[in-house]
Amino acid sequence: MTRELRLRTLSAIVMLVVVLAATWLGGFYFAGLAAVIGLTVFWEWSHMTGLVENSIRGATAGWFSVAVIALNVVVGDMTLSLPLLGGFTVTLILATFIWRWSWWLSAGVLYSGACIVALASIRDDDALGFVAMLFVFVIVWSTDILAYFVGRTLGGPKLAPRISPGKTWSGAIGGTIAGVIGGYIVAFSYFSVSGLWIPLLALALSVLSQMGDLFESFIKRRFGAKDSSHLIPGHGGVMDRVDGLATASFGAFIIAMSLAASGSGLTDSIGGLLFGFVGK
Repeated sequence: MTRELRLRTLSAIVMLVVVLAATWLGGFYFAGLAAVIGLTVFWEWSHMTGLVENSIRGATAGWFSVAVIALNVVVGDMTLSLPLLGGFTVTLILATFIWRWSWWLSAGVLYSGACIVALASIRDDDALGFVAMLFVFVIVWSTDILAYFVGRTLGGPKLAPRISPGKTWSGAIGGTIAGVIGGYIVAFSYFSVSGLWIPLLALALSVLSQMGDLFESFIKRRFGAKDSSHLIPGHGGVMDRVDGLATASFGAFIIAMSLAASGSGLTDSIGGLLFGFVGK
């Protein structure tokens, strides 16, 4: 095993232990982890897109916005998180029109803030929150790992050669199948699963995960960056590791909110909304 591979493996183990421990503990611990992830993502986003170079005032406004969202998630009222995210994003869009700030500013606040809000909301404080977060994790991780190995093994037509030349359709399909199976196993471990709801939900989150991966690849290619940063030895930056998780989590959050708005859910819990169509 080479030194680089040992470093990469050790970093992966440490990250996995920290994430799973925080997920198990929930509450303040997981909210703190979500806040750290979101703040770090915004820092990497700021450096890649040159927000400070464009406008110090704009970058400061962005940092203030993400910091308030993160603080509210950790010690405030979670019901205010989504209004805060929407309010700050709209305000920064209007400010961009007025002061000609970079459009990447409001996009960065929306992306990193949504990551914080979605992760913390899914985990919440109840037992279903733990299952729901584990469900999302397994889908994203299964999709990512199998997409890599299937793509390397089978090759074939490229998925999006202008954005990410290494990704193939075979890898995307293999990763999606793995994500659906992984999500189903997690749900089946806790519920008596029947019908198509869980496979369809896992399918949607797996596809969203891969779209998030492509989105980050687009940003890095747009700004000529190989990695989002060098914070994680052997892995690049935090955004490199959570790109798929961010979009899948926010997708799960939006699906749950849509179910709540339609009256389909019987609970305010994200996990309760997502798993409301399966029997315990």
